[in-house]
Amino acid sequence: MRIALDAMGGDYAPAVNVEGAIETVSDFEDIDIILVGEEPLIKRELDTKKYPHHRIAIKHASQVVKMDESPSVAIRKKRDSSIRKGLELVKDGGADAFVSAGHSGVVMATALLLLRTSHKVDRPAIAAIMPTLKAPVVLIDAGANLYCKPENLLQFALMGNTYCSSILQRSEPKVALLSIGEEDTKGNELTKEAFKLLKQANIHFTGNIDGKDIFTGNADVIVCDGFTGNVVLKTSEGLADAIIKMLKREIVDIAVGRIGYLLMKPALRNFKKKTDYDEYGGAPLLGINGTCIISHGRSTSKAIKNALKVAADFSEKKVYEIIATEIEKSEGEKIAKK
Repeated sequence: MRIALDAMGGDYAPAVNVEGAIETVSDFEDIDIILVGEEPLIKRELDTKKYPHHRIAIKHASQVVKMDESPSVAIRKKRDSSIRKGLELVKDGGADAFVSAGHSGVVMATALLLLRTSHKVDRPAIAAIMPTLKAPVVLIDAGANLYCKPENLLQFALMGNTYCSSILQRSEPKVALLSIGEEDTKGNELTKEAFKLLKQANIHFTGNIDGKDIFTGNADVIVCDGFTGNVVLKTSEGLADAIIKMLKREIVDIAVGRIGYLLMKPALRNFKKKTDYDEYGGAPLLGINGTCIISHGRSTSKAIKNALKVAADFSEKKVYEIIATEIEKSEGEKIAKK
């Protein structure tokens, strides 16, 4: 399995990306890495490390997309960027998947340009994993589409359902629609119409889910538009960090705080691990002809390693092909009903 990694993407590139690649080939015998980016900088990082040289290759890319650049401008003017060169490897068969912690908008737009959407898929979607009181839940869409139609949410549900069953190994995922109440009549026009479509779909649709119930674990897949999903995701990340910091501060402030902190340290460590983005690595862009994983800009080497493992799993199980089949089947069922 060959995974192309954007060595120049993220806040700490290329150091953490190179380190993540080395950790990956050390831990997984079936994954080889192609580091895409400025070759001199990548070589400088690799020269200080010990690793199996035949497992890590370099694909030179002379340009780097900055986080504040416009996707349209970057695609037009930076044809030799690490993002484009990495996705070209996937398109041409030189790599089985692509991972980037760089500009997510440029990654999405370039993936659409080069790999295209799967047959019958209207729009791709980002599927993010979030922790709950039970098992992790798939949130889709987590930021790819700010404006959606009800039909888009139906396809997101089908894609999330495939992700959950193929990768998370849940036989009959419970799919819920994010709204402002559990009742069928709650929500805006988008969610009301999407509710009708999801109710008729060949999935285990459990109805609406309220925002306060996201973390109960009563759903395996939560469907929403990308604007809402991105707000939920980033709010959750910030809240988890804030809770840990507030707990530490409150414990230290009380008289026996230091002893209490020592006693609670293992529990706090476990809580942080369950809510830590690094544990999940990256979010797949579903609905395109290939495997593309988008990682957080603040990714550490651990997050990069986990994102590469996710990419390998998706590619090996050909999730994008299963999604295309499910979407086409759904479209066929809609035509038959008419």
